[in-house]
Amino acid sequence: MLKNLQNALKIQDIRNRLLYTFMMLVVIRFGSNLPIPGVDTEYLKNFFEQQRQATGNAFGFFNAITGGSFEQMSVLALSITPYITSSIIMELMTIAIPKLEELQREGEDGRKKMLSYTRYLTVALALIESIAMAVGFGAQGLLYHFGPKSVIVSIAAMTAGSAFLMWVGERITEKGVGNGISIVLLINIISSLPSDLGTLWERFIVNSKSVANAVVAGIIILAAILLMVVFVVLLCDAERHIPVQYTAKMQGRRMMGGTQSAEIPLKVNTAGVIPVIFASSLMSFPIVIAQFFTVDYMSVPGKLLAMLNSSNWLKADRPVYSIGLVIYIVLIVLFAYFYTSITFNPLEVANNMKKSGGFIPGIRPGRPTSDYLSKLLSYVIFLGATGLTIVAVVPVVISGLFSISSLSFTGNSLIIIVGVILETIKSVESSMLVRNYKGFLVD
Repeated sequence: MLKNLQNALKIQDIRNRLLYTFMMLVVIRFGSNLPIPGVDTEYLKNFFEQQRQATGNAFGFFNAITGGSFEQMSVLALSITPYITSSIIMELMTIAIPKLEELQREGEDGRKKMLSYTRYLTVALALIESIAMAVGFGAQGLLYHFGPKSVIVSIAAMTAGSAFLMWVGERITEKGVGNGISIVLLINIISSLPSDLGTLWERFIVNSKSVANAVVAGIIILAAILLMVVFVVLLCDAERHIPVQYTAKMQGRRMMGGTQSAEIPLKVNTAGVIPVIFASSLMSFPIVIAQFFTVDYMSVPGKLLAMLNSSNWLKADRPVYSIGLVIYIVLIVLFAYFYTSITFNPLEVANNMKKSGGFIPGIRPGRPTSDYLSKLLSYVIFLGATGLTIVAVVPVVISGLFSISSLSFTGNSLIIIVGVILETIKSVESSMLVRNYKGFLVD
């Protein structure tokens, strides 16, 4: 592994790309600690502490993907989340708007136009979110001097920060190692790992009753982390290969070529981390909105909000709140089927195969092929959704059983970290193979 890394660094182009990416990440971490002028940073720290005591860690995942910028209310407080949201919205809109669907099929020119629309939508979403935060939190004490001037400065800083991160991500894609937006998200999540590891160390090692208990706890934690990483790697790389054969074509009186075989790689986790993000967002949205109002958590609406919070699940003294976990699992499965259905069209794939003279052995072309792909896709989606559910629920179970409510690292974070690292390694490896070097994944 080290030898392959040395070979990569010997290539000037790859070395420059790695250095460029590293410098951009340094800029991001610097911006994550640069507070917005006129903001009381202690207000949000106290707010987060009160929120954890009242409703648990509802903002935990959002704060993790912003790299702690949200809790510190830095100029990058919104992070890359408006871009992710706008990308998802644009994908959904291609189904509802035929013109966008046609634009998506126009190749490179269509892709550039779609990217421009995504940028505009990102700025619009960042502006809406920054207005809500500046006005909502500002009136409660976030801003030292709440007024039009301080609100405008806060809105401009947060909107510009989100647009800047979008630009950084695109530059990393163009001049760095690729996957720029994903790498920006990755470095933000990784930045929260030291504090989470410190929490686990304090909870299970330092506060252990004996050295033996501390050693056993340490071994169990390391084993659990390793098993989860291995499971996520398998989940991200698992594929179901569908065999396809292409018949020879007649040109004049001659048969051109013989029967060729190919495969359609169908990823088990076809929707990626999107179902978990959708489910988490839908569950936490009412809790976030409730923070702007006075809520009695002993009332029926307050108890319903508490039921939606993962920090209250699997608690022996409040078993009824675990109904929220069941809702969470159902949402993950539903969103997995929904998102895959809009990104993979069995009928379109079957028609393209038929036009190209391809067929699945034992399956007639056309409608039978589409039905076969739909049936197979449902089975694969279920496996992927089950895997996603396991990864998302295990940290929740551990937090509930051991009463750990301050962790921002979740199963969503692990999937993002593993997925981005694997894609980046493959990207660097492909660049090395072009130059006749062995890649990271080759011994």
